[in-house]
Amino acid sequence: MLKDHAKIIHAIAASEEVIGRKRLQKMVYIAKKLDFPFQERFQFHFYGPYSEELTLRVEELCNMGFLDEVKEKKGGYYQYRYTLTENGREFLSLHNEVAMPKLQECLTDMNSQNARFLELVSTILFFDNLPKAEVKEKVFTLKSKQRYTEEEVEIAYQYIESLREKAVH
Repeated sequence: MLKDHAKIIHAIAASEEVIGRKRLQKMVYIAKKLDFPFQERFQFHFYGPYSEELTLRVEELCNMGFLDEVKEKKGGYYQYRYTLTENGREFLSLHNEVAMPKLQECLTDMNSQNARFLELVSTILFFDNLPKAEVKEKVFTLKSKQRYTEEEVEIAYQYIESLREKAVH
């Protein structure tokens, strides 16, 4: 049971800090699509791929004192900031079988992107079994409120390739 929890702790430790629940969801989903061994199941949701399991695991990790969740008021909404606690570091040192050597580089890169872009990247990856033209159609239909451009979609495809390179080298 705790092995999957350890992977989430490892992801947050590798990122140092993750700001935003949506960002954390997208980062874990993208990492999973890059073949990192995350077990959470994702469904397509309002903001792209979403995992109820991931939400519950993060909540449990906060309750166990391994993650620190800080709720900050940002204009008209709340933003959540996740960091590892000292107990979380200790737990991770005891569960060091969670070796994902290339994960830190990938997550650090993803963490530097804005959440809107990660939403686009994760949406493209969610439909990666379809031809590119159909994926674009899905993006422009399902994410019409985001007003993604053709250029942004192309940049997202290039970004996915750069992440795949990082994940294997």
